[in-house]
Amino acid sequence: MRIAEISTPEFRQVHQDTEVHHHPLLSQIEASIKKLERHTADKSSQEAVTSDLRQCLGQLSQYSPFSNSLKLQIWKLSYRLWNACVDISNAVAILSSSSSAAITAEGHAKLRHIAADLLYLATDVTGVPSPAIKSASFYYKTGSIWNHLRKFDLASICYERATDLVSKVDVGSTSDATDKKLLLDLNLARSRTAWEVSDRNLAVALLNRSKGLLFGSSEHYKELANQFLTFGKGLLSKNEDAYALSEALKLMNDALDICEKGFNAAKTREETTEFRGLRWKTLRFISAVHLQKEEFDSVLKCVKVLREADGGDDHPSLSVLAMKAWLGLGRHGEAEKELRGMVINKGIPESVWLSAVDAYFQAAGTAGVETAKGVFLGLLGRCHVSAGAAVRVAHRVIGNGSGGSTEGSGVRAKVVADLVSDERVIALFAGQAAVKDRAAMHAVLWNCAADHFQSKDYETSAELFEKSLLYLTYDTEDKILRAKGFRVLCLCYLGLSILDRAQEYIDEAEKLEPNIVCAFLKFKIFLQKDDHDGAITQIQAMTTCLDFQPDFLPLSAHEALACHALPVAVASLKCMLNFYASGKSMPTKEVVILRTLVTVLNKGQGNEQHALKFLKHACTRASELGPDGFFGKDEAGRREWKWFAVTSWNLGTKAGQSKNYELSAEFLRLASDFYAIVEGSDHENNVMVCKSLVLAASAMIASELQRKTAMSENEVKQTVNLLERAGKMLKSFSAGTFVDDDQSNSFEHDLFFIYTFCAYDIQGRLNDLGSQFFLVKSFASSKACKPLYLLQIGLCASQGPRSNHEVASFALNECLSAFLSSPSPDYQNVALVIRKLVAIASCHKGDTDDDVVYGMYKQAYRIMVGLKEGEYPTEEGKWLAMTSWNRAAVPMRLGQIESGKKWMAIGLEIAKHVPGMETYKACMEDFFSGLDKNP
Repeated sequence: MRIAEISTPEFRQVHQDTEVHHHPLLSQIEASIKKLERHTADKSSQEAVTSDLRQCLGQLSQYSPFSNSLKLQIWKLSYRLWNACVDISNAVAILSSSSSAAITAEGHAKLRHIAADLLYLATDVTGVPSPAIKSASFYYKTGSIWNHLRKFDLASICYERATDLVSKVDVGSTSDATDKKLLLDLNLARSRTAWEVSDRNLAVALLNRSKGLLFGSSEHYKELANQFLTFGKGLLSKNEDAYALSEALKLMNDALDICEKGFNAAKTREETTEFRGLRWKTLRFISAVHLQKEEFDSVLKCVKVLREADGGDDHPSLSVLAMKAWLGLGRHGEAEKELRGMVINKGIPESVWLSAVDAYFQAAGTAGVETAKGVFLGLLGRCHVSAGAAVRVAHRVIGNGSGGSTEGSGVRAKVVADLVSDERVIALFAGQAAVKDRAAMHAVLWNCAADHFQSKDYETSAELFEKSLLYLTYDTEDKILRAKGFRVLCLCYLGLSILDRAQEYIDEAEKLEPNIVCAFLKFKIFLQKDDHDGAITQIQAMTTCLDFQPDFLPLSAHEALACHALPVAVASLKCMLNFYASGKSMPTKEVVILRTLVTVLNKGQGNEQHALKFLKHACTRASELGPDGFFGKDEAGRREWKWFAVTSWNLGTKAGQSKNYELSAEFLRLASDFYAIVEGSDHENNVMVCKSLVLAASAMIASELQRKTAMSENEVKQTVNLLERAGKMLKSFSAGTFVDDDQSNSFEHDLFFIYTFCAYDIQGRLNDLGSQFFLVKSFASSKACKPLYLLQIGLCASQGPRSNHEVASFALNECLSAFLSSPSPDYQNVALVIRKLVAIASCHKGDTDDDVVYGMYKQAYRIMVGLKEGEYPTEEGKWLAMTSWNRAAVPMRLGQIESGKKWMAIGLEIAKHVPGMETYKACMEDFFSGLDKNP
């Protein structure tokens, strides 16, 4: 029993006393409602009114229970507040575009909620029919507003309070259809809210509970079936796991079951038609769930039921479902029939058949491209097809931008090329309305062509680029794109070596947009035609383009090298050098261009003079800019400097080996300049400077002998200068650093000898005999001296127009001493030295004073004594024996018998040690014995 129903005098007295205190709260509530009714409050004021009403409501609830008359007042105030909310809502709808709207949607919901709570305080008022139902209705409508605002917690509070109110009502006793409808709507609303907060169990439980609230109304059946279907569709659209799909299928089966019951409860033809449509719709979604679960047979069963149903369901999705099911079963023939059957149906929406084409092509792959093309072209004549649909089909057939890297991509590209060049397809893109779609189709074709180009499938690429031009207009906006298309087609045909077509396209591109790229592509065509003169001329044309960039010159050189057109590469690099001289900022360092230029020249034959020219240019620029400014700093700069020095050295030695001594001298002199250009060089570098100087001087002298023309005065001065520099450097080197006893340093020894030999030659030209003798004497005392070196110097000094018998005698004598001091003397060279010394002594001492000459013969005899037979050269021994015997003739005729006997005696002694002279020796002995008998 409620306390409010206890009828005692004490309670009535207390109740009467407290009722007086309620009137001020009701008055405040009424005053606030009046403000709302007058629409005078602005947004902030209405927020204050809402706060006041909520505060008064809280205070008022503390005095419950109320008398019936007070409840009636509260009831009226609740309805007034509700109606005020309705008016405000209408006003807001009218002023929705205005920034001065009186109240927000959330503020409106709060006022509605206060009205429902106010009515809830007077729910059990006497004299009002179904007060609980009306109060529940307020909460239901308020909850619907909160639900719309996605305030699901507040919506649940309203729905739960409404449910609590109607749970006390005996539904079976009421005949009001509206009240019954409220019960179902409330349950469905609670279910939707639970679904939104992911409380699926509660949502489904509330739906199942709603099955007992249908009351035989077809409208109720339809709403509940739709709600089951909506939840099932929601699970299907999320594409979650297999469990979610099973749940979706269960919900849809419940929807189908309710449809069947509603169909039986339908009383009119319209209701029957509605339930038939809902039943078909549910079956279609059930088949979609089966498709997701890959239960393809079940899909086909559903489709069959729908097609054979009374009246037959001709929904476009059935063909798509059936086709996908056949594809899932691997039966492409049946799938193709379904797809082609869609062509006949003019009422199929574009999105549906596009989806079908997508699905079929995705499953059939390359094998399905012809079918996809046929279906699309078939659709063109039977239903409305948009340009966007054509773009989508082309993109699907081409693939996802994989171009030439995917299997069958050439077949796909061919089909797309045929498709987009069809006049009916092109017609779809006519007019201003299709500008975006035209651009999209151009992009699809261009991107696919670019992918094939990167894969070097130039034939397919060219075809697709050509087709992309069909989707460009001839107006100014597409002019640049057309020029770009012509340029890339030129590249394609260059790759295919179809040069005439390439020339045609680049000419067209140049008409639309002349620029450096067009000039460069023309250059490439000249290269491939092996027209080197044309390519070199085109290089000059490139530099006159308004958008010329120096980067194109090294690129041109690279292209020329790839085509083995060395003259063109050289011309391109030479052209680039002109920009450095002008002081223009360049992307590549000048030293790199010069290095590349010299490298290119060295690849060809007969380019040594050109290489020398650019090496000299590099040396000059290094002097002008400084080593760091030209070569660069740190290790990178050092590598560049070394490269130029080493290259000059190598070219010089190579020219010397080829006996091009004049060119060799130029390169070596340049090498010495490169090695000397960096200050603070190490010892090794100084040695290379010295070597370059010495060999350059040697090459200049050798060049004179080769051309058989005497060196000019200027050349002599240059050689003297080179040798003076080298001489100073040689003096600065310590003996142990430059030359030592290690025979592995033979090149250093040779170098010292070459310097001495060249310096001797030049001093002879200057008639400085004393310096010659001092130079050779210094060399003889050095560790670099070898007997063969002295032999060569002696032979040179003993002959020719600038002979020096003192140097010759000194060198040959030193050489002879060195030969004889060897453990294994070379008697061939010993014999040669003796013959030369005899000749020098004979020439310069005269025949009268022949002691020196006789001494040489005597020395030769002593050398021969003790040697094995043939160890001393036989011919040389015979020459000594015969010449010494013959030397006795003159003194004998002059009566100088003793002098004659002296020469005869030494000749006879020598003959005794020379094999093959036995007969001569016998004659000599007889003649010599005769002299003793006949004095």
